[in-house]
Amino acid sequence: MYSESDIDAAVTAGAIDAASAARLRDFVAANRAAPAVDEESFRLVTGFNDIFVTIAATLLLVAVGWIGGEIRAPFAGFAVAAVAWGLAEYFTRARRMALPSILLLLAFAGGLFAGAMALFVDGRGIGAMAGGVEDGRVRALALGLVTAGAIAAGGTRLHWRRFRVPITIATGAGAAVALAMGVILSALPAAAEHVRSLTFLAGLIVFALAMRWDMSDPERTTRRSDVAFWLHLLAAPMIVHPVFTGLGLLGRDATSGAAGIVLLLYVALGCMALAIDRRALMVSALVYVLFAVSAVFRQFSVVGLNVAFTALVIGSALLLLSAFWQVARAFVVGLLPPGIAKRLPPVRKLIPRPAS
Repeated sequence: MYSESDIDAAVTAGAIDAASAARLRDFVAANRAAPAVDEESFRLVTGFNDIFVTIAATLLLVAVGWIGGEIRAPFAGFAVAAVAWGLAEYFTRARRMALPSILLLLAFAGGLFAGAMALFVDGRGIGAMAGGVEDGRVRALALGLVTAGAIAAGGTRLHWRRFRVPITIATGAGAAVALAMGVILSALPAAAEHVRSLTFLAGLIVFALAMRWDMSDPERTTRRSDVAFWLHLLAAPMIVHPVFTGLGLLGRDATSGAAGIVLLLYVALGCMALAIDRRALMVSALVYVLFAVSAVFRQFSVVGLNVAFTALVIGSALLLLSAFWQVARAFVVGLLPPGIAKRLPPVRKLIPRPAS
């Protein structure tokens, strides 16, 4: 990697002329500004030191949580959150390290949420909700969700204002969803039977928020695109899981008819993913499609190799789609109204690289 001072020194020494140096700078600037074709770029690792720091921070946070849990359960979560914030002051604010910043943000928000839940709700509340028993326990869990969600949401807002880590908005949105669920369940305990529908509705709201961030930066050259990426990653399972589990696909009695519906829904999700140029929806639904195709093979008595054939079909299809992603995008976007298409990321032509 050559710095600006290296180029200036080369011009001074006569190794290259000033015009060549200017062309080199223009080329590098244009190359960095242009988004890479067929990629959802977001910064995760800038070097092995990111991984090294992440491993060390994980060990430290686990130890803090373990020791705090021996003192008192709520103290574990709050201690982890406090240590994560302190580490972020250096590794996020000063060093701007991507992967450690993500870990520390998740540890901070998760610590606040877990600490608050341990403080306000005992372990029986969650089991009560899962079993759908007496309303009092469901309401106790709901109040705990309200409190924990509010604390986590407020904490992530402060974290965003301090550190501006792109995943923070998605984490705050998740906390807000928990808060909203808690409010609904505390007011209407019977709504515990409709958690799947509520999750789907929340997923649509988060998806709309992700699209708002995405459409504000269709060229994907700013941090707003990174924020949208994490919001899409949050929204996708919230939308996909209720739909596919509602079809009973995860049960052993999954039929080929249900599998066919799943495949059609996956094609629709694929078209949406192509239109918005985000692969999160397809990845989130992948496990259900694997179950669906496996069920089809079982219907044809291909039991011994059903998993292998499923992996072969799905893997080949996804690799083919990846190879022709921009071609497929051009087709799908071309079917949309111009007013919508112009607000989406532009379809870019794949320019082959010159042979080295």
